[in-house]
Amino acid sequence: MKLVQSDFLFAVLAHQASGILQGLGDWETRRLRRELESIRIDRPIFLTGLARSGTTILLEQLAQIPGVATHRYRDFPFLMTPVFWNRFVNRFAGNAPPVERPHKDRIQITVDSPEAFEEPIWQHFFPQVHSPTALHRLTAATHNAEFVPFFRDHLRKILLLRQGVRYLSKENYNVARIEFLGRIFPDARFIVPIREPFAHVHSLVRQHALFCGYDQNDRRIHRYLAMAGHYEFGPQRCPIRLDAASGDRILSAWGQNRNYEGYAIQWNAIYRQIHELRSRGDELSRRILVVRYEDFCAAPLEMMRRILSHVELSDSDVSEADYAHISPPREGNSPPGGESREEVAQETQETAASYGYNSQP
Repeated sequence: MKLVQSDFLFAVLAHQASGILQGLGDWETRRLRRELESIRIDRPIFLTGLARSGTTILLEQLAQIPGVATHRYRDFPFLMTPVFWNRFVNRFAGNAPPVERPHKDRIQITVDSPEAFEEPIWQHFFPQVHSPTALHRLTAATHNAEFVPFFRDHLRKILLLRQGVRYLSKENYNVARIEFLGRIFPDARFIVPIREPFAHVHSLVRQHALFCGYDQNDRRIHRYLAMAGHYEFGPQRCPIRLDAASGDRILSAWGQNRNYEGYAIQWNAIYRQIHELRSRGDELSRRILVVRYEDFCAAPLEMMRRILSHVELSDSDVSEADYAHISPPREGNSPPGGESREEVAQETQETAASYGYNSQP
């Protein structure tokens, strides 16, 4: 991972001046008020789940559907003023060829590739959402009078920028905010990818090692990732604390370099909560679709049609040829067995079974 100095400095500026940029974002909203008032936020789509579950490939496929608007790499780091920042970037952006993203997972990106860039806004308005000690879950009872109108206008700005009619978000941490988002957007749709627990945990452990290696070569990396709102792996790693007990156990495991155990506890906490939300039988539960990563890889067209039906988008523009490139990831070295598998199975077995997985070691 090579970090350009200007990119790092812009990220530092945006992070340290987030309060000023919030004010500039409000000013941008006033300047664009006439245009924004005509834009309706219609059934926004929130794609969310634990990292390495297939969120990126689903984002890329959904972003190709006509009328869908999402963030792009070019939007970072000045997320608070997306319209004016894009006007500035458009004057200088070139046509650089696609490159493989730092995750080394075969996904090629450019400045116009879709990506998750809500998180700097969330962590500005909710400073506790990446604290190693605070709880991160936002429920239907959560209130933030400043955030809600700002976030609604932000979605309208992305729709305006991309000339879209349906907003699409890919944000891993929104998995802890489904109830909150479901309240402020009563017609929102949620897509939650899931992956067989041991393969999933193994992928997370490998990514953590990869990004720690990047940071050893360039000590700016972990700061840049934190400013972008990425705490899934790397030295700045922090669990998604849905409850104090699981959060403390994850920190303890990671602190003793028991990475498989820590990520397994995280997997279990997240997908147990999703199972509980879907089991309520209420209106929100019907707006949550879980997509097994293995099913998508095996039958991508069939699964995409199911996803499009759930979010109420037409599937007339998708065909088998659109998914010829879909295949399971190459994870490099063979996953370990023995103790690591037993740790993952012990932590995830019951929750995994509710999704049709057999997590026996």
